[in-house]
Amino acid sequence: MYTSPFFTLQSKKLFFFFFPLSLSMHHLLPFFLFLFFLLSISLSTSSLQFREAPQFYNSPSCSSVSTVHVAMTLDSAYLRGSIAAIHSVLQHSSCPESVQFHFIVSSSVENLNSTIRATFPSLSFEIYKFDESRVSGLISVSVRKALDKPLNYARSYLPILLPDSVRKIVYLDSDLVLVDDIARLASTPLPDGIALAAPQYCKANFTSYFTPKFWSDPSLSNTFRGRNPCYFNTGVMVMDLSLWRANNYTHQIEQWMKLQKKLHLYNLGSLPPFLLVFAGNIAGVDHRWNQHGLGGDNYRGLCRNLHPGKVSLLHWSGKGKPWVRIDAGRPCPLDALWKPYDLLLRPSSAIDDV
Repeated sequence: MYTSPFFTLQSKKLFFFFFPLSLSMHHLLPFFLFLFFLLSISLSTSSLQFREAPQFYNSPSCSSVSTVHVAMTLDSAYLRGSIAAIHSVLQHSSCPESVQFHFIVSSSVENLNSTIRATFPSLSFEIYKFDESRVSGLISVSVRKALDKPLNYARSYLPILLPDSVRKIVYLDSDLVLVDDIARLASTPLPDGIALAAPQYCKANFTSYFTPKFWSDPSLSNTFRGRNPCYFNTGVMVMDLSLWRANNYTHQIEQWMKLQKKLHLYNLGSLPPFLLVFAGNIAGVDHRWNQHGLGGDNYRGLCRNLHPGKVSLLHWSGKGKPWVRIDAGRPCPLDALWKPYDLLLRPSSAIDDV
């Protein structure tokens, strides 16, 4: 039987496949679909190229400054946003060389280290692999598919993933940019017994984050007894990792996720478990540090305006992401504030990479 070669590109390597010439196109269709799947995976992780960011230096007053630790997740889908966020942190920091990044990646994603190193040659960073199997069995279906990715839950495991020497950290989502010095956010005081600080939004309808079943069952809703819970967004947090480790908050979050699988207590991804464990027991941060919701809601992602007040951080939480809307030629007015931090050079073609 005669065979004919077919090749696909994966991580700058050519993979050859052989199929019988006698087979009909009907039989070959699943084969070609499989090849298309492999090619799409390859392009998703290698189709973006970024220009090298400028070098940022410490000012003379930084000699006695403590290191600011920043944690972020990295994946191929949000890499462009992550690059812009890192760029914004460095550009507005008075001591950029004193910022240490800690990147959490999926165990299935490769080449992110080389991309970060090529874009920010002098950046101080470490990469940690997150074992998705630890959380994948605990995830319930939410209102938006992007919220169900295991890496979205990695922020709950920072005290486990990072070394014990890292005691305090700023966690940042990938769909934001800073326009202020991150050292100011990192210096947020955490009172004794408080493991987390974030902007709180007490005018939001807190009851809407949980189902009627939750509120009608005192054994569940009484978790908030003695607390004055308010909504907070988990995309910007200052975390005391030492206290978190001592109180094993990761285990508490996991226990709520297990109950959610059985009882359906909420509809929104990784946020409600944080609210269940921490709401009403966190340190407040000025709202200027999380002008969130710029990506619209979780369904349509419509344009939104800034909240009243000063701005130190712009956050495109919600369905709409600025790089997607810009590329589609349908940007929202505030997406122009994200664009200056975009370091995308050009999409690379498969031919260029061979």
